[in-house]
Amino acid sequence: MNAQWRADNQVQLLINGEAYFPSVFAAIEQAREEILLETFIIYEDKVGRQLQQLLISAAQRGVRVEMLVDGYGTADLSANYIKALSDAGVHLQAFDPSPKRLGMRTNLFRRLHRKILVVDGEIGFVGGINFSADHLNDFGPMAKQDYAVHVRGPIVTDLRNATLALLEQCTRLQQRSRRWWQRALPLAADSDQASMILCIRDNQDHPNDIERHYLKALDAARERITIANAYFFPGYRLLRTLRNAARRGVKVTLVLQGRPDMPWVRLCSRLLYNYLLRDGVRIFEYCERPLHGKVALVDHHWSTVGSSNLDPLSLALNLEANLVIHDVSFNACLHEHLQALCVQRCKPVSLQRALRGHWWRAPLIFLTFHFIRHFPAMVGWLPAHIPRLQPLLREQQPTGKAT
Repeated sequence: MNAQWRADNQVQLLINGEAYFPSVFAAIEQAREEILLETFIIYEDKVGRQLQQLLISAAQRGVRVEMLVDGYGTADLSANYIKALSDAGVHLQAFDPSPKRLGMRTNLFRRLHRKILVVDGEIGFVGGINFSADHLNDFGPMAKQDYAVHVRGPIVTDLRNATLALLEQCTRLQQRSRRWWQRALPLAADSDQASMILCIRDNQDHPNDIERHYLKALDAARERITIANAYFFPGYRLLRTLRNAARRGVKVTLVLQGRPDMPWVRLCSRLLYNYLLRDGVRIFEYCERPLHGKVALVDHHWSTVGSSNLDPLSLALNLEANLVIHDVSFNACLHEHLQALCVQRCKPVSLQRALRGHWWRAPLIFLTFHFIRHFPAMVGWLPAHIPRLQPLLREQQPTGKAT
């Protein structure tokens, strides 16, 4: 799929599960023809069960429902959960499922990490939010802070085609004509004239598309760059581009995890603090809850929302999907939110703090950075495999625990 810019789209920023799940579930509930869903994680909690019931209802009223889940991330669905979907006519397939070896899962890399939903070819959702209750405030202190967008317009066709391209490994779907009784869901759009492009990262034709769009925007920045990213450990080119932007007077702000869901995440990011802070990059740690977002903005027009972290797994191994959005109104909406996050809920990181213990951490920083930087190439030494979709049958029960 060759990505193209699409003009005149409606877009709405959705913050956390409180905004995301009601919009998604309403779209599924009103679906009349087709539901295409890709996700990394589904948990069998209150969110996962509500999703299941809505998809079952849709299939029972004749809607074609295609679910693509990751064989690693969605590994704990019970046989009963899968059976109920299958009996209703939902087509549930796992990306690269793999049995345990010596009690351990072996399919660690090259995951389906995209989060895409397309309903009736007219309504689309893209972001970093999985179908799990840990994206809701009432989950507790470890509830995730995350983002997605709700879109309508020409870009939805690209979202649909991206999912169909993955499905075509098993079947070919024909474009269906729309019917008169299909109704547009109301969209509280932050903008209704946004230009967008869908950026897909895969291990074949588009290995660098997301990173390339980041680099192009950062290179062109003149006033401000704000990045809020959960797992921040990019390659040298992106780090150098951020530092160069700060040197030429661009206000560069990073919002990173201060309360990590995985301890090694903050450790890796902190190895880079000194390198960035000494050239004027501002770093804020979000400490209220685990940051799971993958959003960024540049100047007053460029923004991106999606599933891609800025780490080796997302930039060089996983299947990812980001929307790049050119729109002043949406950029302003996202900027206002991130600014409030920095002021009200984050701790600024000073260069003095970053330099504490630097004398003994410097060798560790050097070795760790270069190890992680070359990690994707080392994974490439592992035996090659062909990514595949495998139906999850009702008599099968995946094993393992999603992370």
